[in-house]
Amino acid sequence: MRSAASILHLDLDAFFAAVEQRDKPSLRGKPVVVGGVGPRGVVSTASYEARVFGVHSAMPTHEARRLCPNAAFLAGRFRAYRASSAIVMELLHELSPLVEPLSLDEAFVDLAAGPTTDFSPDAVRALAEGLRARVHERTGGLTASVGIGSSKFIAKVASELAKPDAVRVVEPGTEADTIADLPARAIPGVGPATMERLARLGVRTVADIRGLSHGELVRELGRASGEWVHALAFARDDRPVVAVREAKSISVEDTFETDITDRAELDAVIDRDARIVAERLARSGLFARTVTLKAKRPDFTILSRSLTLNGATDRPEVIIRVARGLLDGVPIETGFRLLGVGVANFTEAAQEELFEPDAAGAVVQSVTGTEIPDTANPTPTRDADPTIRPRWRPGFLPGVDVHHDEHGPGWVWGSGLGRVTVRFETADTGPGPVRTFSTDDPALHLTEA
Repeated sequence: MRSAASILHLDLDAFFAAVEQRDKPSLRGKPVVVGGVGPRGVVSTASYEARVFGVHSAMPTHEARRLCPNAAFLAGRFRAYRASSAIVMELLHELSPLVEPLSLDEAFVDLAAGPTTDFSPDAVRALAEGLRARVHERTGGLTASVGIGSSKFIAKVASELAKPDAVRVVEPGTEADTIADLPARAIPGVGPATMERLARLGVRTVADIRGLSHGELVRELGRASGEWVHALAFARDDRPVVAVREAKSISVEDTFETDITDRAELDAVIDRDARIVAERLARSGLFARTVTLKAKRPDFTILSRSLTLNGATDRPEVIIRVARGLLDGVPIETGFRLLGVGVANFTEAAQEELFEPDAAGAVVQSVTGTEIPDTANPTPTRDADPTIRPRWRPGFLPGVDVHHDEHGPGWVWGSGLGRVTVRFETADTGPGPVRTFSTDDPALHLTEA
């Protein structure tokens, strides 16, 4: 832990929902829920107006609809989110070369590695307020909560205490007192299972953890987790801000409203997801040697098959052929509720001249496959995109951008029975009119999300 409050944590407030409210004037000040819009969907982000009704991230969409039936439920526009995130990350890099992104809407910054030399509470508070003002201006109105402290843990705690739309600086020497009354769940890594074990020891708050001995925690949680929780309970955290977080895998997953049993439809999902994965590979300047296909059956059994190439690739057509080949021979009669494509085993050099893909996708170095019950909920890798989508088809999902030859830009308000209702407005127009068209209207075009 440092002697100065020199680590900053920024968290954009209700990010996905805030972007939607920014770009859709008719939704400003109203409850908005972004995520899977079907019965199997999961909430990704809820606006603060929706949170009043008890809606929160990771909640099943059907439960969110019950709690807040008048909310706008939108499928999400990741291109818009990535564009706003890039603006914010650029602003953070103006403060320091050491920026550690955790996701599109969250990052740590090591202020001591930048031009800042005054780390007095007033100085860093003014720095944070200036950053928030620039974020608001450059992103067209998004707000951020900023925490500053002597460690990554304390900085993140501070940003949580600042929410929404404020700054919190935890002065050196006050860290232990600041976290004492927080729930034990405030410690990273203390999830439901760990909390259940701690509760058996009478733990509710961080201060309660301090009342346990080091040995008790290790005995109950295991050595690694016990020592981690014990250290953070006393605000001891020496983790550095790491500018580059190495991706172990890149993947895209789709959960469907209804189980898919049609091979052509499954192939269409693979094609689309493989192209997204290839685009991310190319953007990262990486090449992959391993392609993975993941599928979840209606009984929640997970099938995972991987193929390792003799070379490395970032070509979408290769990833598509490999992923399709991995689906060959897999019984699909019972259908799948989830399908995903991923790549791993990265290299910075392409080696495709070492092989010529065959009909299954490539010359195989090795193939592995497993089918296991879905009893665990592992944390996804940083670059995983477990998107919840309706039964896959190109179409007019709620919230996506469209353009009409006569009426101009707008977004899908709703669709069904061969018709689509569009609200014509943008971030700069104010609330706009609503009109309904046939889904095959040649004048109406989907805009890439």
